[in-house]
Amino acid sequence: MARKTQRAPLTLTTDQRIKFEQISKSRTSPLREVQRAKIIICYADGLPISQIQEQVKVSRPSIYKCIDKALAAGPDAGLKDHYHRPFDPIITVEAKAWVVNLACTKPKDHGLAAELWTLQELAKFARKYASEAGHQCLSKAAKATIWRILSADEIKPHKIEYYLERRDPDFEKKMQEILMVYRDVNLANENKQGKDHPSIITVSVDEKPGVQAIQNIAPDLPPKPAKHKNVGRDYEYKRLGTVSILAALDLHDGKIIAQVHDRHRSCEFIELLKELDSYYPPECTIRVVLDNHSAHISKETMKYLTSRPGRFIYVHTPKHGSWLNLIESAFSKMARTFLRHIRVSSKAELKERILKGIEEINSAPVVYRWKKFDLDIA
Repeated sequence: MARKTQRAPLTLTTDQRIKFEQISKSRTSPLREVQRAKIIICYADGLPISQIQEQVKVSRPSIYKCIDKALAAGPDAGLKDHYHRPFDPIITVEAKAWVVNLACTKPKDHGLAAELWTLQELAKFARKYASEAGHQCLSKAAKATIWRILSADEIKPHKIEYYLERRDPDFEKKMQEILMVYRDVNLANENKQGKDHPSIITVSVDEKPGVQAIQNIAPDLPPKPAKHKNVGRDYEYKRLGTVSILAALDLHDGKIIAQVHDRHRSCEFIELLKELDSYYPPECTIRVVLDNHSAHISKETMKYLTSRPGRFIYVHTPKHGSWLNLIESAFSKMARTFLRHIRVSSKAELKERILKGIEEINSAPVVYRWKKFDLDIA
């Protein structure tokens, strides 16, 4: 007969027993918690240690340790391991500061090829030069140690978070001017009263360069039932060059006036201005929202604008403020519709399909409105 333990009995409440039985039968809880829940239930039922060991399949010291914790601090304490530090920390505050300072530099600053640290490489570098820097305690620092040091200051040198630097000193002023234009357009559209065109027509102009003409090496495979549900496409392809889309978005009716060229120079931009000039009634003034691209303000362009006095008014977006130009929304729509996954056999076909796609958009135009006015532009 098994010897009865001299430890005190353990009593479980109804709720505790239900909880521990659920854990003991769980398939998702950690194995150690499942085993300890079984130990606590068996001990509470008065089973001897040898029988508990036979049922749970763990060592007697582990059973005793679980039971002692449950008796000392309650049944829930028997499930968990309590963290304890066996030794005082040996990494000094100065050593931690050295690691943080090191993480705030780049590997290339220390003669390495990489642009950003990985935790593994940072730990390797720290171990190599810690003694030389007077931090012998880091001579055996592992990746996890470096991670804990950096996590305390929430530093992640292996990640990039992008930001936009404002390089235009007049950014706020120019943005306010753009928003005032959009507000005027909204008011003009609301008070249109059946007129074909307002006296001042506002168009948003920009270019989408680098649209690639890509040719398939092998034909696409259409979806087939019971074979493959997606379009099949060979990984290899051939580049045929790029084209640029020059476009003007009418902010009153949503129509897009566009041209497709191999290049984007002053002569191509002047061609777009000439098309705008011929498209709108001669008595109207065309207000153009655009950026400071060299083709927009070149001598050739200024010469053409001089030949048409009072016909065009420029409103420039600030530097790094292309998101203020509503034509970007139209370009985004192109990228998500007919330009998506496009394959052609020549640049001429690409130009033709781009113009066809814009024609399809113009068949059901959408008036783009700027709805959010955060600044006081009254």
